[in-house]
Amino acid sequence: MNANARSHLFYQSRTRRPRLARAEGVYLWDVDGKRYLDGSSAAMVCNIGYSNPRVLAAMRRQMEVSTFGYRLHFETEPAEALAARVAGLAPEGLERVFFVSGGSEAVETAIKLARQYALAQGQAQRFKVISRYPSYHGATLGALALTGYAPMTAPFDPMMRRMPKIPAPRAYLDGLDASDPETGRHYADMLEDCLLEEGPETVLAFIVEPVGGASTGCLVPPAGYMARIREICDRYGILLIHDEVLSGGGRTGTFFAADTWGVAPDIVALSKGFGAGYMPLGAVVAHDRVVDAVMGAGGFVHGFTYAGNPLACAAGLAVIDEIEDQGLMANALDVGTRLGQRLRALMNRYPMIGDVRGLGMLQAFELVADRTTMAPLPAELNAYERLVEAAYAEGLILYSRRTRGGYSGDHFILAPPMIATPAHVDEIIEKLTCALDRFAAEAGL
Repeated sequence: MNANARSHLFYQSRTRRPRLARAEGVYLWDVDGKRYLDGSSAAMVCNIGYSNPRVLAAMRRQMEVSTFGYRLHFETEPAEALAARVAGLAPEGLERVFFVSGGSEAVETAIKLARQYALAQGQAQRFKVISRYPSYHGATLGALALTGYAPMTAPFDPMMRRMPKIPAPRAYLDGLDASDPETGRHYADMLEDCLLEEGPETVLAFIVEPVGGASTGCLVPPAGYMARIREICDRYGILLIHDEVLSGGGRTGTFFAADTWGVAPDIVALSKGFGAGYMPLGAVVAHDRVVDAVMGAGGFVHGFTYAGNPLACAAGLAVIDEIEDQGLMANALDVGTRLGQRLRALMNRYPMIGDVRGLGMLQAFELVADRTTMAPLPAELNAYERLVEAAYAEGLILYSRRTRGGYSGDHFILAPPMIATPAHVDEIIEKLTCALDRFAAEAGL
């Protein structure tokens, strides 16, 4: 590819990348033949890897039937079958499914469903959705209002009604023991404090990522946190929304990450690994009582043109088949745990690695200036960009963000496809070590 050739595309920046030639399994190749190991499943999307023949075959079969069927005109077999399949995987009572095309749409749908449920209950005063800081819930204005990541939200502040936030349970930064249930209670009780300050009668819901996404880098909640959150929501009659856009789809060892703690939400948002990159696909799964109330009050005032697209749903069904038939959730937990152990071993070699965290095939490490104080590296080092570039040069794809709300701190997510093997972990660590050495030398660390 001629790097100087003009592109008519625009996205977040002017950065150019090589032209993609093909992708298979955990690897991608550019047109010059260089191979890249996808250590982040793109943006934590490609859960079952690339070019899976069974998924492609299912999509071809559906293409022969119909590539589209508008939900207001027809029911389609793939949409009905996938909805039933998802309901079977969801916690008891979450039996109703609304399909979307992506994570932002899923979160937007979840909060609009919650609002209409309150209206159906005669509680029009409830409109606030409490979320955490930092957090990321999507790019639409509604989802951004819940997001706690300043560089993404600040430009749009005049256009949004910002929602209340509580601190994310970052025990490792606060010097607390994440394995102590009192730590979980400490952070969860911040929700009750916020509710009382805002007025419980005005609060609609609390939205939480069971395992943190891009903004907190695979943050696993402290012991007892998820159960305590559920208890507080029940006490004050507010809905609990789980944002499983990133953590759902099996990579933590269970289809929904929250299943790890046996806690069920009222509404869950799902995308990314749900369609595994084969088609744009997401879903909102809601409790019967929520949907029945909304439908009984006149119906759900919301929709997207591509909701329930039969081709996307056929792909989604095949993805779930592959996850279950190949035992990929168990593999993700096993190989992902091994990856986490290897990352922790790197802490002995690199004092700048201040924390390693995650669950299953959703792991992250954070760079710091001082491991004792957890002070971040100087923001001007741009570590979160420079290490990614160093790894890319080695043929390893990482995903990074600023840890401390968007303006400082540096964490890096390693979430390879769930088909990854111990040999792939070895390759990841080898390439990452080279990248860390290069970055440390260039940055004088």
